Amino acid sequence: MKYLLGLALGIFLASVAVASEEPAAIVRTTSDRLFELIDANRATYQVDPTPLQQEVRKNLLPNIDSLYSARLVLGQYGRGLPAEKVTAFSDALSDLLVRRYSEGLLKFKNRDQVEILPEQAGNTDRMTRVRTKVHLDSGSDAAVDYVFHKRDDRWWVFDVIIEGISYVATFRNQIGEEIRRDGFDKVLNRLQSGELQIEVKADDKPA
Repeated sequence: MKYLLGLALGIFLASVAVASEEPAAIVRTTSDRLFELIDANRATYQVDPTPLQQEVRKNLLPNIDSLYSARLVLGQYGRGLPAEKVTAFSDALSDLLVRRYSEGLLKFKNRDQVEILPEQAGNTDRMTRVRTKVHLDSGSDAAVDYVFHKRDDRWWVFDVIIEGISYVATFRNQIGEEIRRDGFDKVLNRLQSGELQIEVKADDKPA
C-alpha cells in the first residue's frame, strides 16, 4: 500500500501542471510523462532519488494548490493559525509527498499498469473524480481515484483516494492526533525534519 500511495501522490503532484486539459486527460498525460522519466533514469534514481526529488520540486510543486490541501489536512487545527505557519505546514507536507512519490514510483515498471476508467455520474463543472485501476505486480488491481476541483478556470487535484482510503483524511486524522497531543509547532518541526511518518490506515475513509 505504501508504494501504491507513492505512485498515486506522484501523479497527484504532477497532474496540476497541465492546466488546459480535462481531469481524465490530465491523469493520463501525467502518468505517461512520469513513466517516461523513470524509464530514462531508473538506474540513476534507484541509486540516488535526490535528482528525481529536485525535478519534482523545480517543475511541479509551484503548480500545486498546496495551501488548499494543507488547510483540509489541518481541519479545525488550522483555524486562527497565522498565514505563515499554514504556508510552512503546506511546504513541509509537500516535501513529504515528494519523498513518497520518489519511493513509490520506482516500484512500477510501465504505464500500462494505470488504467483510466469510464466517468461515473455525480461529477460537476466545479468538482470531479477521475477513477483509475492500477494493475499490481501481484496480479491484483487497486482502485485509485483523483478528486479535482476547479479554481481560476483550471482543474486542481486536492485529494487521492486509494481503495476507499483518502489521502486528506489519512493525514488529517493522524496529524490531528499529533497536534492535539503535542501542539502545532512541535508537529510542524517533526514534519519538517522528516521525523513524522504518516501511514495509511484501513479506517481512514473519505470524510
